[in-house]
Amino acid sequence: MNTNSNSYTIIYASIMVVIVAFLLAFVSSSLKEKQDKNVELDKMKQILTSLNVSEAEKADAETAYRKYVVADQILDLNGNVIAQNGGFAIESKKIDNQLPLYVCKVNGETKYVAPLYGAGLWGPIWGYISFNSDKRTVYGTYFSHEGETPGLGAEIATEKFQSRFPGMVLQENGTVKISVVKNGKVADSSCEVDGISGGTITSKGVNNMLHDCLSKYANFFNK
Repeated sequence: MNTNSNSYTIIYASIMVVIVAFLLAFVSSSLKEKQDKNVELDKMKQILTSLNVSEAEKADAETAYRKYVVADQILDLNGNVIAQNGGFAIESKKIDNQLPLYVCKVNGETKYVAPLYGAGLWGPIWGYISFNSDKRTVYGTYFSHEGETPGLGAEIATEKFQSRFPGMVLQENGTVKISVVKNGKVADSSCEVDGISGGTITSKGVNNMLHDCLSKYANFFNK
């Protein structure tokens, strides 16, 4: 075959594309199990952060998760438990009538953790909020984001911001009370948290996320 011909170039390029595509597919497939495991471990660490577990313990996320999380329940919209386990697996599917709820034990006390999903200024935001057995007060939080502005909206992922929530009133009679307000505009310090200075839209996103997600647990709160 004439190596200088157009047909040779086209055939050679086609073969190389097929080979590269095969290699990429093989690598992706072989790494998928490890990637899935890393995602799982990261989610465990996020849940543990909302429970105020130390960084040292979170270094072994699986062990710490088994220590603190008693069950990953699935609730229906009426607040009834429809499965004692499975919430971890279905959480990312965001099924409308199924609510994941993590039942935990911290120093012998029952805590609950609920996942949160919302939208910031530049993309998705998410997190977890833990609350005490009274279902009324916040125990801890974890928030993160995909692409908020460093020094502004991205501050929701910092301890400085997240440390404002513990002890706040979560809800009363099924109505979500915990709120993020414009920085410096707190009127009720029992349930309102200062937003990020210069990150108003992201702060509103966190507030909307809290109310939208937690309102689905209203019947569970009232049980």
